[in-house]
Amino acid sequence: MDYIVFDLEWNQGIAGKRESSHEEIPFEIIEIGAIKLDEHKNIIGQFQKIIKPSIYKKMPDIIEDMLHVNMKELRSGDPFQEVVEEFFAWCGEDFIFCSWGSLDLLELQRNMKYYQMPALATGPICFLDIQKLFGIAFENKKVGRTLEYAVDSLQIEKDIPFHRAFSDAYYTALVLQKIPPDIEEYCSYDTYQLPKSKKEEIHKVFPSYSKYISRSFPDKGKAMEDREVLSTRCYICDKAARKKIRWFTPNGKHYYSVSYCEKHGYLKGKIRIRKNVCDPESVFVIKTMKLISKEDVDKIIEKKEHARIQRQIRRRHDREKK
Repeated sequence: MDYIVFDLEWNQGIAGKRESSHEEIPFEIIEIGAIKLDEHKNIIGQFQKIIKPSIYKKMPDIIEDMLHVNMKELRSGDPFQEVVEEFFAWCGEDFIFCSWGSLDLLELQRNMKYYQMPALATGPICFLDIQKLFGIAFENKKVGRTLEYAVDSLQIEKDIPFHRAFSDAYYTALVLQKIPPDIEEYCSYDTYQLPKSKKEEIHKVFPSYSKYISRSFPDKGKAMEDREVLSTRCYICDKAARKKIRWFTPNGKHYYSVSYCEKHGYLKGKIRIRKNVCDPESVFVIKTMKLISKEDVDKIIEKKEHARIQRQIRRRHDREKK
């Protein structure tokens, strides 16, 4: 299996201008850069293409200054469909996408949908988020470091400028070469396309936590009625864990719970409710389960109590306004 490390640059409408109202495609891809590595992480190929804009015909000054590219150069590029088809042909058959952060796959698929190209997949796409893997491997946590920070931290030579698609893909590939193989187990899932049914939902067990990605629900209420969403199985032994703190929310978007497995101890559950990108009227759930200490349990109890007090304050304030 090859690694396809890719980066996109995109343009957007100028604030306050009429052309900035393209809700279907808020970011138009103007460049694709990529590096191909073999299974041993040796660099075996490269890809770089400029894309001719067809939506946003002007470029905000801040983007032009950052990318060091202007509209004259972009107009000499090739159409989006041609470049993407050439890119996929270059990728080959057996590969995994890799990128710095999670936005590139989302915007690639959104642009493809706008141009009525076939979907990349029928459900979530497994990929490697090198930004996340860098944090896990070298800082023992998930943290949103910049690519240049990672390059400096790993003492990688900076021989070409940052902030172009090819150069950022190149540096991301060099960071990937430093990632220990066992850390790659912490793959990510792009959720532009959601599971179409309960049977297709994602259940993934990582070395230190588990992740569940649901199908689409019409609203948050329906999602929080679903048995699988609310379940609190231990991800190590797959047995039901007894709830110590039932699901609660401090903000209406994140829900927390604490359960206890007789064999493995306390488990923290976290549910995130997210809008379906392809259908903003519906939602889906990302749930994680993780072993925690008794001290962590106490912190969640404090969080629940704080949320209860805040609800009381809001209710009192609402009554006084009437």
